[in-house]
Amino acid sequence: MPDAVVIGAGPNGLVAANLLVDAGWSVEVLEAQDEPGGAVRSDRAVHPDYVNDLGSSFYPLAAASPVLARLDLHEEGLRWSHAPRVLAHPLADGRCAVLDRDRAKTAAGLDSFAYGDGAAWQNLCTVWERVGPDLLGALFTPFPPVRYAARLAARLRGAGGLRLARTLLLPVRRLGEEEFRGEGGKLLLAGNALHADLAPEAAGSGGFGWLMTMLGQTYGFPVPVGGSGALTAALVSRLRRRGGMLRCRARVVEVVVRGGRAVAVRTADGESVAADRAVVADVSVPALYGELVNDRHLPGHLGQDLRRFQWDFATFKVDWALERPVPWAAEAASSAGTVHLADGVDALTRFAAQLAVGDIPDRPFALFGQMTTADPSRSPTGTESAWAYTHVPQEVRGDAGTDGLTGTWDRKEREAMAERLERQVERFAPGFRTRILARRILAPPTLQALDANLYQGAINGGTTALHQQLVFRPVPGTGRPETPVKGLYLASAGAHPGGGVHGAPGANAARAALRRSASPTVLSLAQRALTSRKGPADPRQGRH
Repeated sequence: MPDAVVIGAGPNGLVAANLLVDAGWSVEVLEAQDEPGGAVRSDRAVHPDYVNDLGSSFYPLAAASPVLARLDLHEEGLRWSHAPRVLAHPLADGRCAVLDRDRAKTAAGLDSFAYGDGAAWQNLCTVWERVGPDLLGALFTPFPPVRYAARLAARLRGAGGLRLARTLLLPVRRLGEEEFRGEGGKLLLAGNALHADLAPEAAGSGGFGWLMTMLGQTYGFPVPVGGSGALTAALVSRLRRRGGMLRCRARVVEVVVRGGRAVAVRTADGESVAADRAVVADVSVPALYGELVNDRHLPGHLGQDLRRFQWDFATFKVDWALERPVPWAAEAASSAGTVHLADGVDALTRFAAQLAVGDIPDRPFALFGQMTTADPSRSPTGTESAWAYTHVPQEVRGDAGTDGLTGTWDRKEREAMAERLERQVERFAPGFRTRILARRILAPPTLQALDANLYQGAINGGTTALHQQLVFRPVPGTGRPETPVKGLYLASAGAHPGGGVHGAPGANAARAALRRSASPTVLSLAQRALTSRKGPADPRQGRH
């Protein structure tokens, strides 16, 4: 009987399993899919000469994460690579805002939009240098992050206190208006805010956009050499080398509860796998409380809260194998790993408004990834492995375009939406379609079939809006990995601090399990595993 059973071999589940093994526990990970990784996988299914990522691709949060750094994944062969530029946001008139890891270059580019905006950018960077480390510490530790919160409060007093707090709570449109005269800085902030489901007018979107741009400025948007699957392979290799077990094609359908405690799981084929100390669930919040745990073991108010649980936007993605690089009208976009495609902040607001009323956007804001630009191993020289994704409503009520899409996502609708996404790319890169060698369409149901946690392609485990963060995540009064069932811990992006590949939900769940399990020896080993800082490879370094 293992000490712990981990449900799900996504990045959070694998992080939790690794930390429990480091503390001396025996661990068995059960994964429903044919291979581990969740949304962190890659393959050659689009074209045999091209590596494409199925889900996530760029990892600024992984680069900043102390959780992943402490795992020393470079010892398992993980290497990182960077595009020459972090991010670009071209406009239809040929101008282009660029985020570079050299802040002086970013500032110089913003001065070309409006003189003085470079200095404004440098001021935002200075604030980040003062509060960023403690802000990240608070983000990556269990809620409430008492130590980091105290340090952050002291830093805030020195950085303007309430004024800075106000700034972080601003909608990103307003933050851009207060900080910049030209469009460039506003675009960098607003485009990054929409990496989550935060409209330009949403409270707190300014803070999130600033966080993401500062992560890019500081750490870049690195990618694993050889494909995102290399990150998963490193986590699995480390786990197995230290004695952990992983089984795929083992879908868990029930958490067995006796005497108010999780004691086992049951798989779809009827197998019972006992857990001596803990069950750690890297599954979505609705799946855990609505499917795996019988509601008789849960307090009545939890069901009411779950009815108010809000998913983030659904996602529609297309992967491409391109015969030649993308013919961007704005040359600066050619050297960026990530490219944002929307013709200004007003276009982002229009896109978000269409989503808010349930319409599939007619001119979708696209996040475009140039993977060979970021990692030359992804495809032959002179070609590009690329993708783009956009968001669509979880519940489709209409189509703002002319195709009459209804959200059934049958073959006809998938093809029509892929064409719409390609037309959006063409607006900024005329001739793009002539370079397509092959493509793969990943509609919302396809993404969910690849990873059940991606409900209709929701990539953040639930909305990033303020009403479902901190003590409200996943439901009011929680904010921690412990559940109402003893010995059962939530380790997915549905738990604090939420989406992104950083491992914090998994680490928080492992900490909670170890703390509740309680022998001094175990606690000593756990503390060593969770605080060791032995020379990890820095993802800020690497190619380019």
